Amino acid sequence: MIYSNQKYDLTQIGGKAGALAKLAGLEVNIPQWFAIGTAGADAKEIEDALNTFANGVKFAVRSSAACEDGAVNSFAGQFESFLNVERQDVLRYIEKVRQSADSKRLESYKNERGIDGAALPGVLVMQMVNADFAGIAFGANPVNGDTKQCVISATAGLGDKLAHGEVNADTYTVRGGEIRQESGVMREGGSVSPNGGGNERQSGVSGQGSVLSEAQVLEIARLCKKVSRFFGRYQDIEWAYENGKLYLLQSRPITAMRKFTVKSGFINIWDNSNIAESYNGITTPLTFSFIRLAYEHVYREMCRMLGVKESKIAENDYIFTHMLGRCDGQVFYNMLSWYKLVAILPGYKTNAKFMEQMMGVKEELPPHVRKLLPNPSDSTVFTAVIKLLRHHLTNEKKVAGFFKLLNATMKTRDLSDLSISELAFYYRELEGKLLKNWEAPVINDFFSMIFYGLLKNAAKNWCSLQDENQINALLRNTGDIISAEPAKRVREMAELLQGNTEIIESLKNDGILEISRKLPLIIKIKADEYLEKFGDRCINELKLESETLNDNPLPLYRAVGNFAVKLSAGEVKTLEDNFSESEILKKAGLKKPLLKWILKHARKTIRNRENLRFERTRVFGAVRSIFKEIGMRFASFGVLENAEDIFYLECAEALNYAEGTGTTQNLRALSNIRKNEYAGFKRLPYDRFETYDCFSLSERHTPQNENEIIVSGGGLTGLGCCPGIVRGRARVITEPSGAVILPGEILVAERTDPGWIMLFPVAAGVLVEYGSLLSHAAIVVREMGIPAVVSVRNLLKAVKTGDLIELDGEKGLVKIIEQ
Repeated sequence: MIYSNQKYDLTQIGGKAGALAKLAGLEVNIPQWFAIGTAGADAKEIEDALNTFANGVKFAVRSSAACEDGAVNSFAGQFESFLNVERQDVLRYIEKVRQSADSKRLESYKNERGIDGAALPGVLVMQMVNADFAGIAFGANPVNGDTKQCVISATAGLGDKLAHGEVNADTYTVRGGEIRQESGVMREGGSVSPNGGGNERQSGVSGQGSVLSEAQVLEIARLCKKVSRFFGRYQDIEWAYENGKLYLLQSRPITAMRKFTVKSGFINIWDNSNIAESYNGITTPLTFSFIRLAYEHVYREMCRMLGVKESKIAENDYIFTHMLGRCDGQVFYNMLSWYKLVAILPGYKTNAKFMEQMMGVKEELPPHVRKLLPNPSDSTVFTAVIKLLRHHLTNEKKVAGFFKLLNATMKTRDLSDLSISELAFYYRELEGKLLKNWEAPVINDFFSMIFYGLLKNAAKNWCSLQDENQINALLRNTGDIISAEPAKRVREMAELLQGNTEIIESLKNDGILEISRKLPLIIKIKADEYLEKFGDRCINELKLESETLNDNPLPLYRAVGNFAVKLSAGEVKTLEDNFSESEILKKAGLKKPLLKWILKHARKTIRNRENLRFERTRVFGAVRSIFKEIGMRFASFGVLENAEDIFYLECAEALNYAEGTGTTQNLRALSNIRKNEYAGFKRLPYDRFETYDCFSLSERHTPQNENEIIVSGGGLTGLGCCPGIVRGRARVITEPSGAVILPGEILVAERTDPGWIMLFPVAAGVLVEYGSLLSHAAIVVREMGIPAVVSVRNLLKAVKTGDLIELDGEKGLVKIIEQ
């Protein structure tokens, strides 16, 4: 059957003719054409169609298969096409086109792409354009993904040799009305390399020797953009000029569009530094959506606390909703938002340095990006200082008040008795009363940042301490930190088990049921007390999807058993500390009282910071329990396949379903889509990268020296956290759940979080690749007296399990003795 732009069936005429048929309503110049459907046509029908053309014209006889010129597979050049066909030969060439469906070339193309079968192609018969020059154009740059560019290749005469990559061409890149010309570029396999081929490059059209004039380049660009807008996706078109008139010969979607690789446009810098201590590895949608909201509330409150005007906060609303990002399931700081946040605070230059120290960021913001920061707040430094002084005077009172508010809000309740709507209401209550009133932790965190920075500067300038490890030693005695209490309780239970080999072996090797059966009453009571207070603590405890000690207390029993072995072997020693705080303070001279005051408040705020983090764990534990209960109910009603699928929904999606404000009722399908996506995520090999324009379509630009290993004299360097020299075999742990450390081994990890405390008591020493002196690992090992070094660059690349290593927890040195 014969089809035309007046009468056509898209299921019969294939991709090439189908696109031309759709364009009939658009004001573009398309040569006269007709198409033979995939079922074929008799000779009389074809003759009748040919009779509608003017006498003496020649024809292009081209394939138009249903699978051809699609959005995924172009089938470019796989079927036969013929140009300059005389009228009397059209029937013969139509048959040749149809026979090309059996070619080995086409079969190979289908096999490479996993395509099964292909029907006989339709055939497009089009009047030849006697082209003065012709070529190809892309509505967007297919190589670098820049959608603001139109890339045009042109050659004299017909464009067939250009399409087959047989001749060089002039290539023009049009962006915002500006033209850049490059010569000697070849088109291969349906794509164009705007930077390949020749080396001539200039702005505008060169004139002499150029195929196209500037006006023609812009006309082709407009045509390409016009057709792209019509089809709703960027197109790859073939065009030709005859006697000054522009014709469109073909249009198809650009296939295999590359991600955005150009370093231009909207930039974001992503860094996971210290945040990976809490959100290491893959983090589910439920957790990410919750912490995004938490960060938004917390840092709005911080700005108010420092006197930033509400108008300034509203003006920079984007900052607060974009503090964090997620890449392949992993959480990153959005560094530009963090710097913008600090930029609107009074005293920006000083605050930026303190922020980098607290976050453990290893690279400063590049100068060209720093220009993107907003204008500083119109609040004066003096106003901020006055507010800070008031907050400082009331800090301890506010911390105590926050503990009271938290205990009043998080009442002990049996969630199993609550309905779905009651669970949703309880979550809203926690969010309203706690997350939106997180003032005390914010104030204290800010002061810990300030006093830590002041201490470092004072120790360097007044006491001539240039070794950062000596400065950090001043922070060892921070007082009663609740994070150290779990280790003390573990030790207490281990001491009670001394001499009871059977129970120790059971704790080390048996399952929960067998341990429960054998456990002495006193140990059971102690373990229950531990779980009552610290049951929400676990590996990755700030991830809502993590299994807590209340869910599975086996890690607690293993820690007690292993520490009992260490005690029995006499491997738990009191470390000698040659550090003299009084000698350092003497060096300050007349400034000694001020230094002592700074040190006192640095210790106090850091202690509060760690204790408030424990309360944060309680809040997360309550939120985790709420959503687990909702998940159980959703699974029971068939809303989800399994209760655990709740973690693949965002907080708002689960709550809106219950409250009647959701945009979809099919949470089962939504969670399954996300589960499948997350199953394919792998740990990213970098901790900092840049993206441009659309995040999800941008290439990730990582630092050039990402894989460089800095090893000096057979060792590595970091920040010493706790004094002591220890030599032992390395035990590299990447997944702490179920991990075992043998007596005398040194724990080596990329990052840690509070849940790792179950492993610390057994370790002879601790080495961590990331973190700062204010990270959880650094604080806890100081309290427990375990020699440790953090922020050891490229640690896991240099050290493997079984390596004999030595660490100096005072000088921050790590020696590799034997590998």
